[in-house]
Amino acid sequence: MAEGPELSFFDLRIVHDYFDQALAENDDIVLKAYLDAYNELHKFFQLMGSVFSFVSSDLKQKIDVLTNLLNKDHQQYTTVKSMIEYEKENKLLEKSDYVNGARTLLRLHRGLDFIREFLRQLGDLSDGDKTSSCCQDAYNKTLAKHHPWVIRKAAIVAMYAMPNREALLKKVCGENVQRNIDVLPKMLEVTADVFNRTDSIYEIYQMHALP
Repeated sequence: MAEGPELSFFDLRIVHDYFDQALAENDDIVLKAYLDAYNELHKFFQLMGSVFSFVSSDLKQKIDVLTNLLNKDHQQYTTVKSMIEYEKENKLLEKSDYVNGARTLLRLHRGLDFIREFLRQLGDLSDGDKTSSCCQDAYNKTLAKHHPWVIRKAAIVAMYAMPNREALLKKVCGENVQRNIDVLPKMLEVTADVFNRTDSIYEIYQMHALP
């Protein structure tokens, strides 16, 4: 956890830089850099408080699972492709008592779809605009497809309490609102590259339907 106040706020530059590092050669994704970027994105949800509790704790759990796998067996979990190939070859995807990395990353991948869509729409708002409707729209287009009705309902209701854009950005970015707004387009661009490449990898290995 960050300790100093200067590190306590959300920084899109960090997300951009780590996702940029995640784009490996050979159309692969470097897992550690991906998780480092996601840790910063998770900070956004933490700073938002209870509104995003439905997704925040779940994301943290998934990040921790993959970090532990990476620390325990770095060579096999260096990239997304090496992870999937290792788990397929060792039949770890069928083991009911094993929390595998491929399934866990798929959940983060779906979450990233929601995050980037929400931030994209947030960037188009004016300071006084409410953020609830664009957040609900982003959620309905992405994560809602993978959630049961009870979670969908609770998430949509929680989003009604979201502040306007100016208040939201101040809450999560502190004094660095303008710096984050400036880097947002580049961050969205590299995030789209990471998302699309990860999506393609799961398509190649026919793993989008992992339960």
